[in-house]
Amino acid sequence: MKSTLDQVEAIKTNGYSLDFSNVFNHAFENYKKIALYAGLIILVFSILFFIGFTFIVGAYYGAESLNEEFFKSLGAQKLSSVQLLASTFIISFLSALLSPFGAGFLKMADSADKDNEFNVSTIFSYYQAPYFSQLFISAFILALVGSAITNTLESLGVGILGSIISLVISFFTILTIPLIVFGNLKALDAIKSSVIVVSKNPFVLLALVITGILGSFVGVIGCCIGVVFTIAFNTSMSYAMYCAIFDIEEDDSIDSIGTSYSE
Repeated sequence: MKSTLDQVEAIKTNGYSLDFSNVFNHAFENYKKIALYAGLIILVFSILFFIGFTFIVGAYYGAESLNEEFFKSLGAQKLSSVQLLASTFIISFLSALLSPFGAGFLKMADSADKDNEFNVSTIFSYYQAPYFSQLFISAFILALVGSAITNTLESLGVGILGSIISLVISFFTILTIPLIVFGNLKALDAIKSSVIVVSKNPFVLLALVITGILGSFVGVIGCCIGVVFTIAFNTSMSYAMYCAIFDIEEDDSIDSIGTSYSE
């Protein structure tokens, strides 16, 4: 089997084709296997995050301040350059820290696709070497660049342009995490490879991404809490897109590929 970088080089030279319906069907079938389990995990950790956030904010500002007016004033505050820089680094750091958690859902999708057992610990599979450092670095770089562009253009009065550029960056780097966890690429190689691959077939991939996002929010129609159980569809879509483009080794496991990063 060709290495991931060899496959990327072949795609760079020859391109590739994607069948929308095949990828969608694969994503939907995979989603049905992980929807309930992933939804429960997202629900539990969302509740824990909300409790933690409320406790921290309440301890800092005072519990009596946690009202609608407080959050409105918090959002309307004009940050100084130093505060803006600090918030950019903090947000980028938190995004990077949560990146392996999101990657864990891809591991769950892969296990379900291969009919392998998965559980709660699967979500934390990538909080260990050699994955954590590469996922952290890639997420930190992308979040830092996106936030810096958005904040800079917003300060110039063209915030909408900054948001559009950030979305474009997110789209062209959408395969970064799968390339790290399944393709065993280092952070910078994964980012560059994602840009190359997406640029070779952007329209079909964009249609799939939009479908994945819309599918993730279908739960809002019936009941807001339902989105917790549909959001995993976006993960299944990302996994299906990667499978349609690259080969995933059957013996892929957390313990057997540590040497791939050291070559």
